[in-house]
Amino acid sequence: MYVIQVPDTDPRLQKRYRKLVQQHLSTARGIAAGLRVLPQTTTAMAAALAAYRFYQNERAPLVKVAEPLRAAATLQARAACDSWALVVHDWSPLHYTEHESKQDRIVLYNKHDFGYLWQTALLISDRDGAPLAPLYLGVEAADGLHSTRRATPLPRRPELDELNRTLSHIEQQELSHPCVHLIDRQGESLLHLRRCVRCGRRFLIRSNDVRRVEHGGQSRLLAEVETALAGQFRFSRAVEFKGRTARQYVCETSVTLRQPAHPQRRRAGRVVSRQVRGRALTLRLVLAEVRDATGRVLATWRLWTNLPETVSATTVAQWYYWRWRIESFFKLLKRAGQHVEQWQQVSAEAIAKRLAVAAQACVIVWALLRSREPPVDELRAFLIRQSGRLMRRGVKYTAPALFAGLWNLLAIIDALDRYSVAELRQMGNLVQQMIGLAAESEMSKNL
Repeated sequence: MYVIQVPDTDPRLQKRYRKLVQQHLSTARGIAAGLRVLPQTTTAMAAALAAYRFYQNERAPLVKVAEPLRAAATLQARAACDSWALVVHDWSPLHYTEHESKQDRIVLYNKHDFGYLWQTALLISDRDGAPLAPLYLGVEAADGLHSTRRATPLPRRPELDELNRTLSHIEQQELSHPCVHLIDRQGESLLHLRRCVRCGRRFLIRSNDVRRVEHGGQSRLLAEVETALAGQFRFSRAVEFKGRTARQYVCETSVTLRQPAHPQRRRAGRVVSRQVRGRALTLRLVLAEVRDATGRVLATWRLWTNLPETVSATTVAQWYYWRWRIESFFKLLKRAGQHVEQWQQVSAEAIAKRLAVAAQACVIVWALLRSREPPVDELRAFLIRQSGRLMRRGVKYTAPALFAGLWNLLAIIDALDRYSVAELRQMGNLVQQMIGLAAESEMSKNL
């Protein structure tokens, strides 16, 4: 049974941390994204003020608030990973264009789009791809990067340069298995690929089809390599693609990258590119195609990796398929559960701290989803009934439904602490009379 830890701070702040995590064990609404007030709380304003004081307290910096997440990651890696700890990296914008009280916002995609840039490293299981815990959280704002790496803000850097420092930070954490870093094609930079190899890091990064490589003694585009290997694809497994069953086919080869890197930097408002030469880099290229029942190609992944040959191409493709777990994490916090983009905290630091608290609530729900203990199985079924959610055919549990059920269970526990069963039944009978169910209940007894 998973049990959360608390930050290493004074008991009063530890108690408040537990209370805040409990308040995030619920689903929010876009028009009411503030704290869900626990039934035993005196007033909603009291809960809001207590949360405000916690997020502004200098004795609870983001590094300390994130300590329980790191502890959870260490624990879950031992229990849920077999040989490798898969770490998925990605960025997601937090749009706060209408939140003028947030004075430290940055420009995101255009001059009318303001907010923060959220970077996450999510630990998932190499056994089944289950999300385990965030290993890193960072929120970039005008005054710097508020991250779980340091108590004070870090200087703002280009995304890939910051990613390189995040990789180093994660490698230093005491996980029970070696890390494999999964990154989408926005992380495909020859300069950073060489840096990862030089630092001994294992990675799995998606590429595009315009990269030129040396293959079979010839210089070819990746699209040309893919054409040459067209007859070598072999069926891997059935997958789900956009809600429908599809089939995945995989093949692999070895390629060498010799050309210089061309990193781009913004200087005085202009984008400047420079040429950086480096050693030839030989990598495994795993090609994965997702096809429908007629054989039509629905998606193609071109994957760089320096994993050993003992990790098969089929496994590599499956691991990248699980990269989507981080998108589900973003969805859970942005739309399906916590509605982070409606939070009213007025600084990136406070938003980052609340993200760490909400992420801890997600870790609890993920532990419930993953557990195979009989009491937990019964608890899951009860929570789904309490949530009132309709599950899709073949799906027993979802994280948002468990969030909704947990909040209702907490309300039930509070009611049992405050009232006798007889009092609760009396109030329930009054409600049944109001909606006309009492008469139906009496008739069924007589029958």
